[in-house]
Amino acid sequence: MDRLDNTIRPYAWGSTTAIPELLGVRPTGEPQAEMWMGAHPGAPSRTGRGTLVEVIAADPAKELGAEAVAKFGPRLPFLLKILAAGAPLSLQVHPDLAQAKEGYDDEERRGIPVDAGHRNYKDANHKPELICALTEFAGLCGFREPARAAELLDALGVDSLKPYVDLLHAHPEEAALREVLTAVLTADRAEMAHTVTEAAAACARLGGDHAPYADIAHHYPGDPGVIAAMLLNHVRLQPGEALFLGAGIPHAYLSGLGVEIMANSDNVLRCGLTPKHVDVPELLRIVRFEAADPGVLRPEASPDDEEVYETPIDEFRLSRYVLPEGGATHDLTRPTPQILLCTAGSVRAGEHELSPGQSVFVPAGEKAEVSGTGTGTGTVFRATVIV
Repeated sequence: MDRLDNTIRPYAWGSTTAIPELLGVRPTGEPQAEMWMGAHPGAPSRTGRGTLVEVIAADPAKELGAEAVAKFGPRLPFLLKILAAGAPLSLQVHPDLAQAKEGYDDEERRGIPVDAGHRNYKDANHKPELICALTEFAGLCGFREPARAAELLDALGVDSLKPYVDLLHAHPEEAALREVLTAVLTADRAEMAHTVTEAAAACARLGGDHAPYADIAHHYPGDPGVIAAMLLNHVRLQPGEALFLGAGIPHAYLSGLGVEIMANSDNVLRCGLTPKHVDVPELLRIVRFEAADPGVLRPEASPDDEEVYETPIDEFRLSRYVLPEGGATHDLTRPTPQILLCTAGSVRAGEHELSPGQSVFVPAGEKAEVSGTGTGTGTVFRATVIV
């Protein structure tokens, strides 16, 4: 079992305080957006044996287990993060596996450098993800019912939004959502900026259900993504609640601290709320234009006190244990790789005592026991795969 030394990414949207507060350290004044735990080549965790990329590459079968290597290849299939949003992230979608492979192969054939600003596909993998709230957490997830989106837009009293309101009342639902999103993202930029400014002022005046969009517009003035965001469900998670984000589901995180886990991929197609490249034709090919409830997940308890967040994919499995003072020791040994992350209190993982924000990597088949340390209740998240 290896204690992990993890990189914190300073993206501009990151909170300046949330991760330092979790770690119990003084804020630097700079944004601290994500702490990465895993073997992503962009920021691999470090161990006493080298980076986790190097450790796994030296003996994939030993570190990952033969079954995981056979199913996913000789790399850790997931990336675990602590995510701290101090401002809205870009509005985005992720491709499914077939779309990712097709898009990646096409851009490779066309010779687009993998680090080019207009490149969509950094790898050939899909990127399903799960976010579990550690604090109250706000986000956007999936399309609203078109009639509800029309009502929200119509209440603003902005004349230039009236055509979108009319489109949203049209049928079928998929065509209505597609036409409106297409119109928003392809409109004249100057005209749309004026519309967004008017809409933002109305959102601030109305408050209530409109208030989140006034805040989004404050961070991204004039961005078409502000109007696109109003087509989506606004979700507020309580600590312990989670969202699963599958392929083609438009989403954005707005504020809060959470544990995020995803397939090990960088593939993102942006819809707005960003100065980065937005490839509208490719985006429209990937988005699933269907209204749906965002589906807030709550953990399902098992007889051994493991609380599991059930998802429909195998690249990751996230669960947690709440370990009371003087409680039982839990045997977590399994034939797949694991990362254990403490998020509250103090926990013992093997020979390691973990405080909030600290984590360990457990190679496949290695003995892994967790328990509280006798200093109050501790919480540990467990990330692994399904084989």
